[in-house]
Amino acid sequence: MSELKPGWKMVKFGDVVRQCKESVDRNNNPFERYVEGGHMDSDNIHIRRWGEFGEDYVGPAFHRIFRKGQVLYGSRRTYLKKVALADFDGITANTTFVCETKDPNVFLQELLPFLMLTDSFTEHSIRESKGSTNPYINWPDIAKYQFPLPPLDEQKRIAKILWAADEVKEHWLKTLENYDIAINKKFELLIESSHEARELLLKDCCEFITDGDHNPPKRQESGIPHLVVRHIMEDGSIDLSNCTYISHSDFEKVQRRYNPKSGDLILTCVGTIGRTAIVPNGFIFSADRSLALLRFRDKVIRVKFAQLLIKSKSIQRKFESRSIGTAQQHLYLKDIRNLCVHIPPLYVQDQILEIMENTSKSRTTIVQNATSVAIISKALASRIGEGASDV
Repeated sequence: MSELKPGWKMVKFGDVVRQCKESVDRNNNPFERYVEGGHMDSDNIHIRRWGEFGEDYVGPAFHRIFRKGQVLYGSRRTYLKKVALADFDGITANTTFVCETKDPNVFLQELLPFLMLTDSFTEHSIRESKGSTNPYINWPDIAKYQFPLPPLDEQKRIAKILWAADEVKEHWLKTLENYDIAINKKFELLIESSHEARELLLKDCCEFITDGDHNPPKRQESGIPHLVVRHIMEDGSIDLSNCTYISHSDFEKVQRRYNPKSGDLILTCVGTIGRTAIVPNGFIFSADRSLALLRFRDKVIRVKFAQLLIKSKSIQRKFESRSIGTAQQHLYLKDIRNLCVHIPPLYVQDQILEIMENTSKSRTTIVQNATSVAIISKALASRIGEGASDV
């Protein structure tokens, strides 16, 4: 850790932050909205989605009240870095911690979400978590986290910088969102304009649709990567950060259920629904049951076209309507197999893919800008967690 600047001091998280445990009587619930883990994006402090009471079944665990300005923290699978600043009042599950600073004259509430997204805070949470399948952390273990706290005037200066960077990042993310909406509409119009498109079930487009091992073998620090939902990125890439592994001998057993082949499509079907990735050449892995694996028929559909189709708004809405569960959404294989899709001839698919490839070049520039700002913002916040004086 860098040498602390004069006026900074080391504090325990629990000494300056409290867990708020205000609960609602569900029989007399005045709140309209609730927030679950799936509504919170990883590494982003803004809440963009929520559910509404009366429209969904909401389990009894959802009784914790949160207020505008408080911070929500997902205590399960903390490596997902689900931290959100509430901009409305509502209800969340008791597994989501509701946090606020004890005294804003000691620690600014405006800095709290940024601190909780730092690498040092996340590393502490992962290290202190219990359980393997669905690791969780208890509040007393979070409260032990220590970090350097600057003087109040310095906090205000740092908060101003971080919120300014966040505003720029949000601008680029909104630009990207609008761009994706336009591109998605263009893709769907291209399919609709093909008078030769056939209506098929997804299972009729595939050699098989399966999922990963329901009883995965013991994990280890090296060997064959064992993929779970968190390794499938929104942009379609595979990120092996925080990956666990299985032995080669165990892989020989699990590959009887699914043996990876380049060009297969991975589809997330538990928790975060609908993300996809194409298996690259030479990549061998073990798949968790939270991942569906699709191998397409070459004479029916191109895998890249299938990926665009599954990412389209119309298919994503179908996934949402078929997903089951509140705390953790599930999309079952039978629903994936029986999904109705419109498939144009291969030559039309190739034409559409060429158009979409040319269009994606502009998107790449937008992504690069958003990513650059996000990296800068994260680096600034991490410097606080490290106690650096050059923020």
